[in-house]
Amino acid sequence: MSCFSCFVSRRKKDVSRVEVDNGSRSAHTPGNGVTNASEGEWKRECSEGKGKSVMSGKSRTAAASFGFRELATATRGFNEANLIGEGGFGKVFKGRLSTGELVAVKQLSHDGRQGFQEFVTEVLMLSLLHHSNLVKLIGYCTDGDQRLLVYEYMPMGSLEDHLFDVPQDKEPLSWRTRMKIAVGAARGLEYLHCKADPPVIYRDLKSANILLDNDFSPKLSDFGLAKLGPVGDNTHVSTRVMGTYGYCAPEYAMSGKLTLKSDIYSFGVVLLELITGRRAIDATKKPGEQNLVSWSRPYFSDRRRFVHMADPLLQGQIPVRCLHQAIAITAMCLQEQPKFRPLIGDIVVALEYLASQSIEAHRYGVRSPPLQPSSIMERD
Repeated sequence: MSCFSCFVSRRKKDVSRVEVDNGSRSAHTPGNGVTNASEGEWKRECSEGKGKSVMSGKSRTAAASFGFRELATATRGFNEANLIGEGGFGKVFKGRLSTGELVAVKQLSHDGRQGFQEFVTEVLMLSLLHHSNLVKLIGYCTDGDQRLLVYEYMPMGSLEDHLFDVPQDKEPLSWRTRMKIAVGAARGLEYLHCKADPPVIYRDLKSANILLDNDFSPKLSDFGLAKLGPVGDNTHVSTRVMGTYGYCAPEYAMSGKLTLKSDIYSFGVVLLELITGRRAIDATKKPGEQNLVSWSRPYFSDRRRFVHMADPLLQGQIPVRCLHQAIAITAMCLQEQPKFRPLIGDIVVALEYLASQSIEAHRYGVRSPPLQPSSIMERD
């Protein structure tokens, strides 16, 4: 694959890879890397030793086992005053461990969408995969019928919190910060696709799952839907269609055939949200504008209309050239045919180049040098 001609030369490839439980890929566990043990067996395995790694092998990293009372104390009895998030899976509370460490405690509801298999997947994945742009799993709890996950605390919440429905008294994300978030999220995805062995398909990339620290550095979270990617001669992983409407790649939604390029499409949707300030799906918009990707496609073919895609909250404070290049990258990620979407490594290079550009904003009316984004071609 070649990259944009206007971008810096490709970084040297880091050939180091992280082995992700290759041994668990057996006849009982086709393609998902999670052991097929029953819920009771897994709980007994977890309870054998506090603080032990969930998985054995040289990739072992400890994920501590917490008691329910300990986490109840940390969150002051799961007090609503400490509630920092809520979804179909359950609730997330801010807590403080006995060590003084601030954490986020996700308490899965018994009737939530995230079942025990997703819980196990998340614990296993985050026990093995470690990167500065992936949220850190501190531990878990399986006391009785309780299922809880303990993460590092991300003080700025999710990207979704800062991108949509921004109050008038709150400063919107600047273009520079948006590009910083895009680069960090892309690096996290690059780690999953290129450094994990076998590669990991995230499968749930969306703005709500990109968490932010005090410096707005992003970390990918929620790995319950993650799958090990195809290996050998396999071209895809066949699985039940899951994810979030508006972010799922069309070929995956229609056939259940999951590839690394499925994540690239989802990443393109997130880039589009960063550029436009619009939600992937917004029922409050008029017909024809409710689906962000469908709304944007006519703009992709006319560079003169790129300026109309920018988030109005930015008030034109975007370098015109950078805006054009960001939209070009986004359009490539959203190609309907997966083979025409770029690899994540090339996306990282392109976004790093944009982030390194001058932060001096240009008004839309300022003349900009002609933009000649070359296409990204598939590398076999």
